[in-house]
Amino acid sequence: MSTPSANVTALYSELLRAGDAGEYDKALKTVNKILHDDKEDKKALHCKAVCLIHLSQFEDALKILEKQVSDANFEKAYCFYRLNRIQEAYTSLKSINNPSDREKELLAQVLYRLERYDDCFDVYKDLVKNSEDDFEEERETNLAAVVANLYSEKGKDFKNAPQLREHTYELCYNSACILISQGEYNLAIEKLKAAEELCKKQIEENDLTEEEVEGELGVIRVQHAYALQMMQKNDRALKLYNLVLKNKPSDVAVVAVASNNVVTINKDQNVFDSKKKIKTATAESLDPKLTTKQRQTISINNCLLLLHTHQIDQCRRSIQAFSEKHPTCGAEVALLMAALHCKEKKVQKAVDVLKEFANSHPDQSLVLSFTLAQLLLAQGHVSQACETLLSMGDTSYSLGVVSALVTLYLSMEDGDAAANALQSAIKWYRKNKSKNSALSTLIQEAAKIELKNGHPQEAAKLLEELRKENPSDLKTIAQLISAYSQFNPDKAKDVSKQLPPVSEIAMNVDVDNLESTSWIMGAKYIKKGGKSEPPSGKQDSGDGLIQKKKKRHKKGKLPKNCDPNVDPDPERWLPKRERSTYKKKKDKRGTAIGKGTQGAVAGAEEVSKSSSTTAPSPSASATPTSPNIVSGPRQVKGVQKKKKKNRW
Repeated sequence: MSTPSANVTALYSELLRAGDAGEYDKALKTVNKILHDDKEDKKALHCKAVCLIHLSQFEDALKILEKQVSDANFEKAYCFYRLNRIQEAYTSLKSINNPSDREKELLAQVLYRLERYDDCFDVYKDLVKNSEDDFEEERETNLAAVVANLYSEKGKDFKNAPQLREHTYELCYNSACILISQGEYNLAIEKLKAAEELCKKQIEENDLTEEEVEGELGVIRVQHAYALQMMQKNDRALKLYNLVLKNKPSDVAVVAVASNNVVTINKDQNVFDSKKKIKTATAESLDPKLTTKQRQTISINNCLLLLHTHQIDQCRRSIQAFSEKHPTCGAEVALLMAALHCKEKKVQKAVDVLKEFANSHPDQSLVLSFTLAQLLLAQGHVSQACETLLSMGDTSYSLGVVSALVTLYLSMEDGDAAANALQSAIKWYRKNKSKNSALSTLIQEAAKIELKNGHPQEAAKLLEELRKENPSDLKTIAQLISAYSQFNPDKAKDVSKQLPPVSEIAMNVDVDNLESTSWIMGAKYIKKGGKSEPPSGKQDSGDGLIQKKKKRHKKGKLPKNCDPNVDPDPERWLPKRERSTYKKKKDKRGTAIGKGTQGAVAGAEEVSKSSSTTAPSPSASATPTSPNIVSGPRQVKGVQKKKKKNRW
């Protein structure tokens, strides 16, 4: 029989051969034989943990490393990393003195998962610079991914970005992500198309399976669809998203992002499809695969979908869960709660929520401040809305906000407050030594407001400042003359001398162009260019203006049998029944048929008995001579026309 030491040596040799061949199942059996003889063999325990790691049994490997192996920090960190215990992996790696390249490589991956992109960038930059092996291309790809995230996080503030190659589809894809972060969507789409072509070539060379092909192409197509969506080309983007989801890629993060983006395109339409998609995107198993920003966006979209579908109670619970899971998103939570209150038609509660958050967080987001101002305006609280806009720090001095403030103050007929808002903005721009056109615009508007408020002296001071910067600006000079004319006419005369003569001003005026355009006198006076003769019915007055031709009035024709020497009958315009010569007809019973108000027949009969054979004139019968006589029907003054009945 062989001695135990010789047996252990043989087992270690067998273990080494199995490890080199990648046969970790066999290696695990061998190391178990070694530990059967000596359970406290630290080297054998370390080897067993490594075998378990290669077999993806990370929990079992970690138990061995934590209990029985003390100097295997790299293996511990790797197990923590694969078990998504990222912070513990970082702690293990930081305890290593003088880390090697493999430990730096793992540290960079851990920092990337912790979203500490600045530190990750420094580690990868050092690795790319100081290492030479077969993994150089992978490191460069990972560095490009870090740069893309830094651009997304910092935008133009990120500097010292390295020049990266684009010879592989991963590098080309990451370059497209950088362009998307910079808002260069058209260029990004070209890069993504190139990345897809490179990916297809590489797939043909490596003979990958169909699932692997769709997994690689799915990432590129989803990013392509996102760029299209940011360009408001939602139809094309939706087709790409649905194509990716139809192919069912193995990368669950790609499925989650595509599903979420489809929901944002659907909005309040196609609700059934959106519910299915958001359920896929909000699965808890996806959390380790998504970044913090992606998880926050998906959670917010879930709350908004519940709000659009009138699921108020469920929406309230989702907002509460989002608040607990992401405590740093206080502004987003306040906006969601305000939207929920507005959906319930409780606008005052929405205002109270936003005010409470604004008071506890002075550096609140601009979206929250603008939302609060809008809600206050909707309730008619204009002064409070102005206070909200003024509390936005340096943003309060932007031209858009200043313009809104001036408009609101003028709507309240508070010209002094409007002038103060403009003066404050002018002081801020002077303090920050801004030389753009914004300062000139503010000074001109402030001068107008001062003139309206009856302060021509203040307006003149502002305009004099503008004139010093641009002495040849005729608009400023004209305003200055208007201001001086109200309190110093002599000064106004002096300034008016700086105006050029009228002949010089009119030198470059195109009269024909002015006459051919629509102007206040109406279209009929516009000079028609390109026509030598005026159109029919119009004539040229000689001064270039086209006027309508006056129509001649024809003389009226006299009726037949008309004697021009005899005066016409003065009652010719009256109806026949109201003329003095009209004789009333009698019915068969011998009673007169009268026309008039109800009950006037008897009176008319008495009048006919007591009157002479000739009826009185209309002017005489208008007023009765005796209180016992009832007046007949009222006479109609002027010309009246009978209404004709429609005959069918």
